[in-house]
Amino acid sequence: MPQGSSHPRPHRVVLVVDENSNPFEMGCATEIFGLRRPELGRDLYDFRLCAADAATRMRDGFFTLTGVAGLEAAEDADTLIVPNRPDTDTPRSPRVLDAIRRAHAWGARLIGFCSGAFTLAEAGLLDGRRAACHWMWAPSFRARFPRVRLEPDVLFVDDGDILTASGSASALDLGLHVVRRDHGAEIANHVSRRLVFAAHRDGGQRQFVERPVPDVPDASLAPLLVWAQERLDEPLTVADLAAHARVSPATLHRRFRAQLGTTPLAWLTAERVTLARRLIERGEERLDVVAARSGLGTAANLRARLRRETGLSPSAYRRRFAGAPGEALMA
Repeated sequence: MPQGSSHPRPHRVVLVVDENSNPFEMGCATEIFGLRRPELGRDLYDFRLCAADAATRMRDGFFTLTGVAGLEAAEDADTLIVPNRPDTDTPRSPRVLDAIRRAHAWGARLIGFCSGAFTLAEAGLLDGRRAACHWMWAPSFRARFPRVRLEPDVLFVDDGDILTASGSASALDLGLHVVRRDHGAEIANHVSRRLVFAAHRDGGQRQFVERPVPDVPDASLAPLLVWAQERLDEPLTVADLAAHARVSPATLHRRFRAQLGTTPLAWLTAERVTLARRLIERGEERLDVVAARSGLGTAANLRARLRRETGLSPSAYRRRFAGAPGEALMA
């Protein structure tokens, strides 16, 4: 920490790049953890790349990465993002696996995007633990690592100090989840707006929907979602949403499944919990007010929903995420 600074060093995130790594996930991590965010008045993370070799050939020879730190940078990581690569049957570099094991032993949080679960499993760190990987590789993953509790149909898995995402795009979902876990829903929503990426997808959603390209495309849900988000304090029901969209509840349910991969009720509840979290982060201490303004009804329901979502009581959540007066970022 610089002398005279009133703020501790930002949480250090290090991404390890290995031979044949996929550049998309590297870009996702850079976008979420590496960009400066002066509008927040502080840096959320200290982000850097590292590699075992001075020149690392990326996936399919797209380009060669040079000019990044050596593997010793992993020793200073608070969070270490492990390599992912499409050639899942090729053994990982022993030097990289050793660096990952040491980082975990020293207390670093580990993240694996897409086939990064193979890297973590090969390092022996997923035995007996929950993990996600791309549905396409689920059979081979199970065959090679039968002791891992694979959850193949979800976007990502948060297993405490080890987190894994299923596919390339779900790297963004998991990255935003990590920001929310570290800094609260308000900051995560700000980052998602900068990304122009939906912040409502949670880890339990399915990796793909039944009809990704309908024969007759459904109308966009965007106007309905905006309408509902502006009325979360009202006693909205699925029937109300369907009436506003001028469709039957069954049709609305199909559209939500096709376009968002969730149900109208699950989406509505998640939006209300997100609003409740933002109100608490902004300093509202009266639980009955938070419950009323978020549409959760009662303080008891708020407590139950918040604990189910975060594992924390409202008071514990406030202690962890609520900023000083005037510090919270306003939407």
